[in-house]
Amino acid sequence: MELRHIRYFLAVADEGHFTRAAQNLGIGQPPLSQQIKDLEEEIGVQLFHRGPKGAELTTAGKVFQDRVRSVPAEIQGAVDAARRAARGETGTIRVGFTGSAAFNPRVPLTIRTYRRRFPDVELSLREANSNGLVEALHSGNLDAAFLRPEAIARDGLKLHTLEEEPLIAALSSSRMAHEQPIRLSELAGDPFIMTPRPLGPTLYDVTIDACRKAGFEPIIGQSAPQVASVLALVAAELGVALVPASMRDAAIKGVTYHDIKGKRPVTALALAVRNNERSPAVAAFIAEARFPARGG
Repeated sequence: MELRHIRYFLAVADEGHFTRAAQNLGIGQPPLSQQIKDLEEEIGVQLFHRGPKGAELTTAGKVFQDRVRSVPAEIQGAVDAARRAARGETGTIRVGFTGSAAFNPRVPLTIRTYRRRFPDVELSLREANSNGLVEALHSGNLDAAFLRPEAIARDGLKLHTLEEEPLIAALSSSRMAHEQPIRLSELAGDPFIMTPRPLGPTLYDVTIDACRKAGFEPIIGQSAPQVASVLALVAAELGVALVPASMRDAAIKGVTYHDIKGKRPVTALALAVRNNERSPAVAAFIAEARFPARGG
């Protein structure tokens, strides 16, 4: 039994006449009659009483009509749903981000524009350090992650670099009250507050490398698990820190931000996904992350 058999049956049942049903369907009356006969033979019952004035449903035909009336609409709904899923318009996506990445304007902009364009996709978010995000991607607990990519293990991952972001110095306001550019060498005597390397390898490595290029070995001070807590320790006058420039938006009382003179250290922002990722919803999210401004 094919879908056309049901469509033809319903057309004849609604019109009560083979010729009018054939006209509505845009086919000839003899082929329509043959299709209905084929359907009756397949089912093994007579569906219509045929007469000079038209076609009347048998008792079996009325039961069949009740059961199949919704079939064409249900099939069309299934077709539409499949097409929407193939376009990434439905489904689920789980996105992770690091604490520092969350402050980069591209991240909230991507999430906002994606949700506007794909409101029927269930989007869930999770914050973790870079290594935790990589583990979650490998285990299948995340589908995509915004992170700092320079020092992470890349095996099995595809990284979409979104932009490079300069690092700036975060100092306590008692150390330097006015937000003016400084040379990194001016901080040679200050302890540097950093996230431990196993939790945040990229910012750790970039900080150490930048200090060495500025001619000194940094003094390692207190550690903090997230960049927000790094800034809290800076405000507490426990040391200084290098943070992405977007952290300026974290207006923490007692912290001033300073551009670095000369060659500024930078860190990238990337969106990581699994190499074998095939989800249309994830593909749509990647496209939105690469060109978020189009969504406004």
